[in-house]
Amino acid sequence: MKSLLKNARELKGLKTREVAQLLSIDQALVSKFESGTRRPTKEQITKLAALLDVNFEILMTAWLKERIIHEIGQEEFALQALKDAEVEIKSLRKSAASKISSQLQKLLNEIDRLKLKLETTEPIHRSQITQDSELEYTFESNRIEGNTLTLSETNLVINEGQTISGKNMREHMEALNHIEATAFIKNMVDKKLSLNERELTSIHSLILRGILPKEAGQYRKISFVLKENGFTPSDPSRIEKEIEALFKWYEKNRSTLHPIILAAEMHQRILAIYPFTNANGKVSRLIMNFVLLQNGYTIVNIKGDSETRMQYYKKLENTLTGISNDSFILFIAQIEKETLERQAATLSQ
Repeated sequence: MKSLLKNARELKGLKTREVAQLLSIDQALVSKFESGTRRPTKEQITKLAALLDVNFEILMTAWLKERIIHEIGQEEFALQALKDAEVEIKSLRKSAASKISSQLQKLLNEIDRLKLKLETTEPIHRSQITQDSELEYTFESNRIEGNTLTLSETNLVINEGQTISGKNMREHMEALNHIEATAFIKNMVDKKLSLNERELTSIHSLILRGILPKEAGQYRKISFVLKENGFTPSDPSRIEKEIEALFKWYEKNRSTLHPIILAAEMHQRILAIYPFTNANGKVSRLIMNFVLLQNGYTIVNIKGDSETRMQYYKKLENTLTGISNDSFILFIAQIEKETLERQAATLSQ
């Protein structure tokens, strides 16, 4: 592995100091990687593969091989243990693969490769893209729900404090509240805060602040369950119980599910509960994007034009009614991939 790293760095015309700077690590550490006296972490390996344009599979295989040799190479029964482990690994991989379609897995792999390449870019170069994407996200998320402010008008309201003639005050407040809610989830990520019921209701409170103050941060007073003769009112505490179950599910799966799948699942599970009278769509999209940002991905911005909006609703319907389990996740993953591709193209200009 040490020769792979050194040869790849030299082919790229990079000095150890430059590699260290791009990876935010000590220059001495890079030299130790290349001399074989220190092994990179898994995270460092993935970043090195993207930075040095080394085949990820080849580099990861070399890294795993060295790790195995270091751990058990001198053990008497190492070879037999490896044979037994091979059988179990194949079984585990077969089980995991059966839960994710090949189409989705391919898409997730492409997303992760793009993400790794972007992670080696200087943060200062990504800041303007981030600001623009947050403005567009606020515009599109509000447009899905019927807000008529244009993108340029949304910018004037948020960044210039202007009042747009012919637009009502609620539309102005929706723009201001949504950008603040976006800042709220970013702050959660920066402070490494966990996602829980309190944060969910805080986001809802921000979205409806000054618009529907009596509803802000409050669950629906009446819950409905589907019976043979239609929807029937049920115990209001049902929502609290479902929200509690939601966050238990989240904690159980946050370390095992791919972040794209986890984020999309949280979005659709919140909508299935429909905990609030208003703004469930905006809140569920913000929660989805919190999960993505927390894991180093970019905001998924679902467009608010009529064609995309109808496609969005249809994918959700297919998932919530059990017609297609992957439909909505594929939809979200495709948007994430396209966003990363656009960002990579912009940064390479």
